[in-house]
Amino acid sequence: MLSAIDDIAHDALVSAGYAGLIAVMIVENLFPPIPSELVLPLAGYEVSRGELTFVATVAAATLGSLIGALALYAIGRWGGRPAILRWGRFLRVGPAELLRAEQWFDRWGDWVVLGARMVPGARSVVSIPAGTMRMGTVRFVLLTTLGSAIWNTVLIGLGYELGANWDEISGWVGGASKVVLAAAVLGVAGLLLGRRVRRARRAEG
Repeated sequence: MLSAIDDIAHDALVSAGYAGLIAVMIVENLFPPIPSELVLPLAGYEVSRGELTFVATVAAATLGSLIGALALYAIGRWGGRPAILRWGRFLRVGPAELLRAEQWFDRWGDWVVLGARMVPGARSVVSIPAGTMRMGTVRFVLLTTLGSAIWNTVLIGLGYELGANWDEISGWVGGASKVVLAAAVLGVAGLLLGRRVRRARRAEG
């Protein structure tokens, strides 16, 4: 059974198509209780029924994700930590979550934006420290768009393949997202290690 808030997302997608999907993805980024792992497979199901096209659906979902992420980035960049701590209860981001996200940046650099876009719960939060720590806007847009496009394509594709059983996907995502997070962390660690090795070789030369 869909919750009341999921019913609203469902109705917006079915009745408004691409525009509804963009709106839902914007809200999903701002208010995490609307889960993309439920909305996107439904969009994939609508593609399988011929109501939407695959490429346009991925594009609409990614645009909505980017707009929502940019709103949070802007709050963090121009409002700073005081604004986040003041309005955090509406954004579902408390002091502990903000500190943890900032620690991700300190440890892994801004590549964490790419990996976190594919992890439920971290998807929205990561945009805020990207702003508070003044990550470059162009780089933020590029990494957010890429990470969102990958995540959206996978979930929409799964919804397309499962058809009427699209709602089973939300139960799979928790475990799968841990694998994605681990792969992202390993990938970033590899990049940082490779960069250090190259610097050491240049220093020796």
